[in-house]
Amino acid sequence: MPRFAAEPPQESLPYGRWEGRLREALMSAIGDMEDAPAQLGEVGEIVWYPDRSWHGRTYVPASAMTDGGCEIYGYVRMVTPAEGAEPSDLEARADFTEETAEEHPEWRIDLCDEPIGRWRGEMGGTATMTLVWGRPLVRGGALVTAELGGVAVDQCALLEERFTLIAPDDYRHDLLEIKLWDARARELASESLYESE
Repeated sequence: MPRFAAEPPQESLPYGRWEGRLREALMSAIGDMEDAPAQLGEVGEIVWYPDRSWHGRTYVPASAMTDGGCEIYGYVRMVTPAEGAEPSDLEARADFTEETAEEHPEWRIDLCDEPIGRWRGEMGGTATMTLVWGRPLVRGGALVTAELGGVAVDQCALLEERFTLIAPDDYRHDLLEIKLWDARARELASESLYESE
């Protein structure tokens, strides 16, 4: 299976003119969302997450609460720029959920995820390359890992209590598990991308 396929974060969290470009792209995608409820409400402050690059594209995930009690989540994708070049071909995707961390005190990590590609393995097996981003809901974390079948396939150091991963999922019947670790490599929390039965 592919391990650590994505580049680590290359930039600080967006700010200034760059944040304005990203916000404009994301707000356009929010405006194009289908099936958005009438009570969605106005979008609040956008929270940006560390960038990650894979397969020639860079992803900058985001989330925001609305005054209607929903959470908007999505990302802005672009062609990975050459060093010193301006990013180009910005494209954003957005969706919403009524399931928020505030309504689920049992959550230990607040997660968003979106499939972004496919990886073909042996004997016709495929994995879904998945963009995962979020924030820990417990204190003391330093690093987040994505594990598939007990094997770490990606990791990201927390940046202002936020992380982004790109990892294979649903390969050979194994499903992604996201784990939070402290600076002494002690596991603090673990969450699946899938609801437990």
